[in-house]
Amino acid sequence: MGASGRISFFKTEDGWAIIIGWLILATGSILFITSVPDDYNALHEKYNKIMASEGQDAPFKTLLWHRAFQDQQELRSDKTAFGQFLSKLTGKTHNWSINPLFAFYQNGGALESPEQDILIEEQQLISDLEKKWMLAKDKEAAAREAGFENPELNLEAKHAILEWISAEERKDNLIRKRNQSGYNQVPYMMGLFVLLALLFGVGMQVMEGSFFRFFKGFVFIFVLGILSYTLSSQTAMNAIGFGYAAWAIIIGLVISNTVGTPSWVKPAVKTEFFIKTGLVLLGAEILFGKILTIGLPGIFIAWVVTPIVLVTTYWFGQRILGIASKTLNITISADMSVCGVSAAVAVAAACRAKKEELTLAIGLSMIFTSIMMIVLPLFIKWIRMNEVLGGAWIGGTIDATGAVVAAGAFLGDNAMTVAATIKMIQNVLIGVIAFFVAIYFTMKVDRNGKNKLPVTEIWYRFPKFILGFIGASIIFSGLYGLLGKDMGYTVIDNGIVGAFSSDLRGWLFCLAFVSIGLATNFRELKHHFKGGKPLILYLTGQTFNLAFTLLMAYVMFYLVFPEITDMITN
Repeated sequence: MGASGRISFFKTEDGWAIIIGWLILATGSILFITSVPDDYNALHEKYNKIMASEGQDAPFKTLLWHRAFQDQQELRSDKTAFGQFLSKLTGKTHNWSINPLFAFYQNGGALESPEQDILIEEQQLISDLEKKWMLAKDKEAAAREAGFENPELNLEAKHAILEWISAEERKDNLIRKRNQSGYNQVPYMMGLFVLLALLFGVGMQVMEGSFFRFFKGFVFIFVLGILSYTLSSQTAMNAIGFGYAAWAIIIGLVISNTVGTPSWVKPAVKTEFFIKTGLVLLGAEILFGKILTIGLPGIFIAWVVTPIVLVTTYWFGQRILGIASKTLNITISADMSVCGVSAAVAVAAACRAKKEELTLAIGLSMIFTSIMMIVLPLFIKWIRMNEVLGGAWIGGTIDATGAVVAAGAFLGDNAMTVAATIKMIQNVLIGVIAFFVAIYFTMKVDRNGKNKLPVTEIWYRFPKFILGFIGASIIFSGLYGLLGKDMGYTVIDNGIVGAFSSDLRGWLFCLAFVSIGLATNFRELKHHFKGGKPLILYLTGQTFNLAFTLLMAYVMFYLVFPEITDMITN
């Protein structure tokens, strides 16, 4: 499986994954950078000066500091007219409760449920906000008049300011909800369909000469993708964390194992093509500068724990469980220990795993990711674990990046930041692990007592799309450095990546999960579950992963580098 290095770059899925991924990133970069208003640099400088001056005297962040910070946070590329268009083009369905049609269009003045009248609630919040602003202003004035030397007055001022910030956030969330619900998503989804159908259709034409066969089947797959997002955006499903990935696989499985996947759809069932392109886009989200914010603790958790868990789990599968297929064993081990689907695809290509083995590994990952993203943060809250430690534990153990962010956000902003950063650091290992798996299977596993395979076989096995992933990470890390922290936040965090490529990646993963379901037949997978070995392997490996990651996180953040923990907390 995977593209062979023996054929032309332009005839492989890996090659076209890089072409499409980089074309999307390059186009997004040009469009977002050129659409930034001319005064943004000057405004960033102005707000930075205010925050610097307000941080000199007071022992807490003042109202002016927070006002400047909030104004600076509004300097986002996705706030421009062009940014809003691209954000809507790649956006998901709206949240809904009873009527699924509201997933595609809701009028801000006539919402789905009368009790959710956002406009009335917004007016009440604005009134409450004004009162909290005046109270915070008075408390800060009293603390300032005392020269910030009265601890009691300082504490009262700080609490009053935090109450105002909380009210401000609630108001902003309501406004955001109203604005998001006030447009028709259908035309944008049609535009997104045309864009993706053309990009992947051209690739399929060059590789297989099948543009129209792909296009016809892609209509069906894209509709199932929309259905998956629609079901996941239902408020009850959203609340329990039953996401689009699970729905996409379930819908595909129901079709393939009942009526069967139609023959005219199969030319568009391109699981790896979609995932590989999504992973190239993921590279733009892994920025070296952000990795360094967590520093050595995060690197130790991701780069020491992960390989040990991977090797140990693989050893357990071979020596203790006696799993017959080494390719299935290593694919499940990588899926569980590194970062779920992304690692599974890369490693499966490197070891030449069968498609049904990859499907099985991804299915296990989806099931346990859905469970862990709900159970783990609840358990952390229940035992009152520190937010930084909890975030590190989540980032090192839950597979999917989106699930990591959601679980971390449940604990708080600090936990979310730590969790997402550790997951980013862990994602860097995708290419490294794939490379060493290619070496191991070339030099040892696939020899079978025969003559040594040529070294060039490593290159043939190595998944080339990983080069696109690494290249995107390097290029965007450099671009972020050139733009600087402020404009990087504006153009990349809330522009090229935040409002465009990351949403596109989500769509590609959704289409891949639909394809997995459509290509999976339980009768073909049944022999892999003999004795429940794959399930035992995953459960045992994940249990070890949970224990070892927690231990390493505690040692790194509290015994070796406590100053970094203090910096994050404060």
